[in-house]
Amino acid sequence: MTELPNPIIKLGVNIDHVATLRQARYATMLEAHNAEPSLLAAAHAVEAAGADSITLHLRQDRRHIQDADVFELREKIHTKLNLEMGNTAEILAIALQVKPDFVCLVPENRREITTEGGLNVANADTSLERTIRRLQDAGIGVSLFVDPEIRQIEASAGLGADMIELHTGSFANAAPGGGTAELLLLREAAILARGFGLQVNAGHGITLANLPALMRVPHLAELNVGHHLVARALFVGLAHAIREMRAMMDTYPAAADL
Repeated sequence: MTELPNPIIKLGVNIDHVATLRQARYATMLEAHNAEPSLLAAAHAVEAAGADSITLHLRQDRRHIQDADVFELREKIHTKLNLEMGNTAEILAIALQVKPDFVCLVPENRREITTEGGLNVANADTSLERTIRRLQDAGIGVSLFVDPEIRQIEASAGLGADMIELHTGSFANAAPGGGTAELLLLREAAILARGFGLQVNAGHGITLANLPALMRVPHLAELNVGHHLVARALFVGLAHAIREMRAMMDTYPAAADL
């Protein structure tokens, strides 16, 4: 088993929905001097508030993040860039140009509102392994977004991924504070993944309300949070929303019952 460091859990902030707001008015005129809100300004505010990385999902339909956004943020942010992407030749080519610090491979359905489940690594064709290798050969760390299932964890380790991101959607949707059964699945998945030497991240539907329960999952290295922070920012501001979550996350080693 590969020994992994166990620092205070890190916070990755997904700013896709800042771009969603921009696209609502400026989708066909992004070069306009008054196109707002600025994704770069949002990224810098997120960094200043204490986030450890910026996450963008460059979807095939370009519904929010645009190619130019990815290139601009890669050049101008000061922290790490995490690019979420589907396993397609077009997006892979962009990732290899941009060279983010990390890539998280996710399933993608054009009709979905947001990512609805984990990647089916266990039944993936050989193209997934080729994509992982090409990214790693370019010096990019690779994470696979998976449901907390034994076969998906085992398959992720078998393909040589560096990390997994546990899909926390079922946990988040189960009850106001997170479902007990779903929490147990996440705990078991995290322990198994750590045993394989995988870094364990988590994301989807994480809020201040369910975070205390989620922090009972051991071995978490990073949480990726987007929609909740952007939604809360409408009332308290983006920096304040991030500092609230960061403060709660900083109790993780004591709360996790490792």
